Amino acid sequence: MTGIYGGGASPHYGGGASPLKFNILVVDDEAGNRQAMRQILKDFYKLSFATDGTEALNIAKKEKPDMILLDVLMPGIDGYDTCSRLKENPDTEEIPVIFITSLADVGDESRGFEAGGVDYITKPISPSVVLHRVSAHLEIFNQKRLCEETVKRRTKQLQESQESAIFMLGDAGHFNDSDTGSHIWRMASYSVEIARACAWPVEVVEIIALAAAMHDTGKIGVPGSILRKPAKLDPEEWKIMMTHTTIGHSILSKSNTPLFRMSADIAYYHHEKWDGTGYPKGLRGNEIPQSAAIVAVADVFDALTMVRPYKEAWPVDKALDEIKRCAGTHFDPHIVARFFDVEDEIRRLKEFWDEREKDGS
Repeated sequence: MTGIYGGGASPHYGGGASPLKFNILVVDDEAGNRQAMRQILKDFYKLSFATDGTEALNIAKKEKPDMILLDVLMPGIDGYDTCSRLKENPDTEEIPVIFITSLADVGDESRGFEAGGVDYITKPISPSVVLHRVSAHLEIFNQKRLCEETVKRRTKQLQESQESAIFMLGDAGHFNDSDTGSHIWRMASYSVEIARACAWPVEVVEIIALAAAMHDTGKIGVPGSILRKPAKLDPEEWKIMMTHTTIGHSILSKSNTPLFRMSADIAYYHHEKWDGTGYPKGLRGNEIPQSAAIVAVADVFDALTMVRPYKEAWPVDKALDEIKRCAGTHFDPHIVARFFDVEDEIRRLKEFWDEREKDGS
């Protein structure tokens, strides 16, 4: 290969990076070129070296350097192919690559940019050119990384704030209710397992984990005397109780995000029945949103297996038999089948929440 050190200029660092803050991988098959780069960069950066493309790929994956200075003409895998492979690997795709080459025509430059390189330095080179180009691209790379970290941090904070608001909204719906606070999280965890068994995408399963917890938000508009009544409701009381579906829908449909669209559907339709005898709309079969049909099974299973003012908790086996018996009348038979596909996990979750209640957590 052509020598890279052009001579005539003393190395002078002109960038803003702190000494030895960044690690640079130099890739060149000629020892003289690697040594020249060492002399230019050693006082300012941590350095590692590779003699060919294969070694460069292995070092990059292991060490995650902040930049790669990559010779183009090497035996075996050339610089363009090496760069393309770096960009295909999620572990190394973000590392900026500057090509070091004696080739100068436009076609070769275009090929390098298409492969994912950010710049070219042509041979013979001066130390000041190397230092200024390296410093400039590291500054861009570092600013991009800091921005991405800021976005991730703020996104996490926003998600945590949203989840906290949902927790409070779910709890508010049961503030005057006889249910313990863990009801909404038990049945939400059951809903998640059923949704997974229905082959829902992961990102949608994550939504139902929160949306299901708000299914009874509308109970905030139902008198506590009805919610806590230690007996079955009379017809007038039952009419009032049923309004919790429309109240919940009215509250939750104020937002048009995927989470609140699903939560509004669940609040509105989780008391609909497969045979059309449910409320508030008397929907039947596949007219009922699947999210609400899933929550209907999870909600009834949890209600059956927990103590209520008007009943004792049912044994799990008896509750499971009831869910199975109501497939095709109360419940979507497909959802019931998926519920029983994950029966072992449902039982495990039931035991987990029982233990949490005993511990008062």
